[in-house]
Order: sequence, then structure tokens, then C-alpha cells
Amino acid sequence: MVSVSLSFRARLLSPAVTMVLPPLFWAGNAVAGRLAVGQLPPIALAFWRWLFALLLILPFGLPRVVAQRNEVRRRWKVLALVALFSVTAYNTLLYVALTSTTAVNATLVSAAIPVAIVLLSRLWLGEAVGLRQAAGIVISLAGVVLVIARGDPAGLLALGLQPGDFWVLAAVASWAVYSVLLRRHPSDLSPLALLTVQMILGWLFLVPFYLWELTTAQVFLLTWQSAGLIAFVAVFPSILAYHLWNQGVASLGANLAGQYTYLIPVFTALLAVLLLGESFRWFHAAGLVAIVGGIRLAAKSR
Repeated sequence: MVSVSLSFRARLLSPAVTMVLPPLFWAGNAVAGRLAVGQLPPIALAFWRWLFALLLILPFGLPRVVAQRNEVRRRWKVLALVALFSVTAYNTLLYVALTSTTAVNATLVSAAIPVAIVLLSRLWLGEAVGLRQAAGIVISLAGVVLVIARGDPAGLLALGLQPGDFWVLAAVASWAVYSVLLRRHPSDLSPLALLTVQMILGWLFLVPFYLWELTTAQVFLLTWQSAGLIAFVAVFPSILAYHLWNQGVASLGANLAGQYTYLIPVFTALLAVLLLGESFRWFHAAGLVAIVGGIRLAAKSR
């Protein structure tokens, strides 16, 4: 009985299973970003999100950082780049995009990320893309297109580029660089120490941008809803999602881990049903089947 319990626990905590959680939390982050429009400026949302997340994690992570300070000093340049392209850039660019593009177009972020990671891994790391992995990418991408097009792929032709879409593309590039950096320069830091350093440096990079935003006199409404949004994005998409993602990239590789971001638009649709009153349609279910099937096929190629 004990052996069965331990076996089940190991499978429950396996990287392939836990990698489902970051897309779920980041889908919630996208919903929160949409809800924050008109209440919280985009850089302010990112600034306070990471400040509160940092305050929550410091009591646990700072001792790990101090214990591994020699490794931090030795790898500070790479760690600074990792923080810049993840904590500072990606989420801020996404929040900026959500102020001037449609929710459908913003969802394209998650559709383009795996492809960008694979291409960058091929160019930067020389990682080959097998036929089975390529097929998995295509199948997952087809599922994403089905969800985005709401069951009518021809509807994609009606999507017009808006200013925010260019911010979306910048966010895609930023996340791809971050993921490949983790694989290209693996760190000997413990996951908690890595996340703590990532947050400290990323938040510091945000400070000058936040000070600039304050001079633009954008509306900042401190309400129970805006405070709740900050609290949510500080815990789930920040601490938990990044911790699990860092572990997943280290154990599964950037290419395979990137396939899990295909789940973001599906989870976004599910959260929209629960929080925004939207209906769950057949194309959501069909897209989920294609996305999960593509991930499993890509995983087998490894």
C-alpha cells in the first residue's frame, strides 16, 4: 500500500503533470490583465505584482540566495538577462498589449511562443526538431487556431492588426529568449534561489519604467477589485507559475516545455466561462483534445 501511494505521488508531481499548472495560472493572469484595464495602468500592475510577490518569497528565498551567493556573483550577467526577459519584459508587454488589442489577438501570444522557442532553440542551441515533434507542434497549433477562430478558421481573416498586436509579438520574442536562456545557461542555483534572484533583478529593472509611467498621469484606482487582482497575480502567475516553469524547462527542455503554453488559450476560455459568463462551446473541447494530443506526441519524441 505504501509503495502504491509513493508511486502515485511521484506521478502526480512529475514534470509533465506539474507543467500544466503554469499555463492555468498564466491564463488567469491574462484575464486579470483584461479586468485591470481602466483601473490599473499596465506598468503599475506589473510593478506592484512583482513587489508583493517578492515580499512574500523573500523570507524563504533570501536565505537560499545568501547560501549560494558565490554562484549568484559568478552568473550575475546571465541571471540579469533571465530576469529582464521574463519578470520585467514579458508580463509588462502583455499588460500593455491588453490595453490596445482585442482579447482574441492577445491570446495569439500563447500560440506563437512554442514555435518561437523551437526556432530559437534550433538557431541558438542547435537542437534538432524531429518529425514526431514537428507533427505535435502542428497538431497543437491547429487546436489553438480552432479555439481562437471559435470553430471557424475563416474568421481569422477578419482579424485586423492593432497597435497592441506589436506588443504581443515583442512579448512572444521575450519569452522565447527567456526559455532558451534557461536551457543554454543552466544554473546551479536551487529553484527557490533562482526565482528569488529573478524577481529581485526583474523588479529593479521595472522601477525606472514605473517612475516614467507616474509622470503620464494615468488613472490608478485603488479598489477592492484592483487590490484583489494584484494579490492574485502576485501569488499564482508569479511565484507558483515561474517556480514550476523553471523546473519544467530544466527537466523537459525548452522545446517540450514550450508545448504546454498551447494550453493557455484553452484555460483562458474556461476561466472566461467561470468569471465572465461566456459559454463553453464544442470548439473549446475539440481544441483541448488537439492541444493535449499534440503535447503528448511531442513528448514521445523526446
